[in-house]
Amino acid sequence: MSKFRVDVNAGNGQPEDVSEPGAEDTVHSRDDFVAEVATIGVVAVGVAVVEAALLPGVVIGVAAALAPKYLPKLSTRLKPLFNSTVRGAYKLSRKARSAVGELQEHVNDITAEVKAEEAATETATETTEPRAASKA
Repeated sequence: MSKFRVDVNAGNGQPEDVSEPGAEDTVHSRDDFVAEVATIGVVAVGVAVVEAALLPGVVIGVAAALAPKYLPKLSTRLKPLFNSTVRGAYKLSRKARSAVGELQEHVNDITAEVKAEEAATETATETTEPRAASKA
């Protein structure tokens, strides 16, 4: 689909093509895509009317038919999303490791305090028991 402009000052009155290069390719590819989607929709409605159990097979067939054409484009568009997802997962795992390390440190500190309290209690009971035995 081209855009035309008529310059009245030029004197020839002929339309001048002012479309961008490659614009027709985009329009045709969109038209092709719309035509494919419309065809698939009509087939899906027909299958749903005849037998609803056939719909999963139609969906798989459509995906198989469209995959070679649109998968390379999809992969180039999804690559930044995939990269950012992996980057985020890596950062999250590093933070999780740090949090787990701090938690282990706190648990070890509490365990050491409990052991020290038990040792102090045992020492206190040992020192009080011989006094009680000597008084009796």
